[in-house]
Amino acid sequence: MQKILVIGAGHGAGQLLDSLRRAGCEDSLTLVGEESWLPYQRPPLSKKFLSGEMSQERLAFRPEDFYTRHQIDTRLSCRAVALDRDAARVELCTGELLPYDRLAIATGARVRKLAVPGATLDGVHYLRGIDDARRLREDWIDKQEVCVIGGGFIGLEVAASARALGKNVTVVEAMDRLMARAVSPDLSEFFLATHTARGVRVLLNAGVEELLGTEQRVDAVRLTDGREIAAEVVLVGIGVLPNQELAARAGLACDNGILVNEFTQTSDDRIVALGDCTNHPNALLGRRLRLESVHNAVEQARTAAANLMGQKLAYNQPPWFWSDQFEYKLQMVGLSEGFDQVVMRGEPETGKFSLFCFHGDQLLAVESVNSPGDHMVGRKLLAACRYPTHQQAADRDFVLKNLL
Repeated sequence: MQKILVIGAGHGAGQLLDSLRRAGCEDSLTLVGEESWLPYQRPPLSKKFLSGEMSQERLAFRPEDFYTRHQIDTRLSCRAVALDRDAARVELCTGELLPYDRLAIATGARVRKLAVPGATLDGVHYLRGIDDARRLREDWIDKQEVCVIGGGFIGLEVAASARALGKNVTVVEAMDRLMARAVSPDLSEFFLATHTARGVRVLLNAGVEELLGTEQRVDAVRLTDGREIAAEVVLVGIGVLPNQELAARAGLACDNGILVNEFTQTSDDRIVALGDCTNHPNALLGRRLRLESVHNAVEQARTAAANLMGQKLAYNQPPWFWSDQFEYKLQMVGLSEGFDQVVMRGEPETGKFSLFCFHGDQLLAVESVNSPGDHMVGRKLLAACRYPTHQQAADRDFVLKNLL
């Protein structure tokens, strides 16, 4: 019986363990997690969990007895501090040494910190885990003025949750449009109008100079142009960084994430890596990339499990993401970077439409709002490299799945 050690206890790690046992793996499995919680879903943290609509129990990836029934040893509130590849063992913060035959690194990512004066004042929050969401939810119960720094997915989801609770919300975004790194300008405009119509104040091209406070508690955000925004609570959502340090110190190849091949193997053939911490090749896109998404973590975990079981399964899928803001579900497949034309299918006024992003005749991405059918067929089209013409994409009477 071999020892398989999993470092990290996020969604990818949970899926890996589940996939291994489902595939009949009888090896010894040990999970090491820095948080005090078993693997859980992160997407609801900025939405239904933050607003109180979802209980913490419903966040769990699998119930607690799953780990006991499947004889999975769990070490929680425990951080891996060193990886000795020669000795094939991992040192924990407790000093314990855990040997392994095969190792899976699923250390995820950490929030990027705001580097301005006042950033450590009370009332300044980040959102990555359950504890972060609980602190934010408890802190703003009796507060009215909320400032969100960052107009990406997390920032806008938190803004929508806060506004739904009746808070006064200001979003401060350094770039000239919302979600600029992820979506097309037309979609940015739609969500800018959506948030504005619901009372969210959105400031674009706005840099943060300092967080101001009284008695160690934040009460305002000063922008680089001198404006001051009232803020009893501040949520910072300015991106994440891959947790690659453990791997890098051990000599594994890293470059904006732990470098893996299409089989999730690292530069050490005894070690696989998966999820937000990895930089992987995508044959459909023809390049390497690092993705921060549940889909990527889950599918890489399934790929890693298959390869740990001796199969030769490659991970090669179009990336897809989603975001819930107010009554709108945004679903995206592909990456729109490099597009030169956007074709609209449907009408934004109805709150149900899709944007097809092309480079020439090649479809790069489909961005859908409350249009799950378009999203699903978009995933299949991109996976099959079957592209509609611009006219077909725009024609709602044309059945896109017929192209398959």
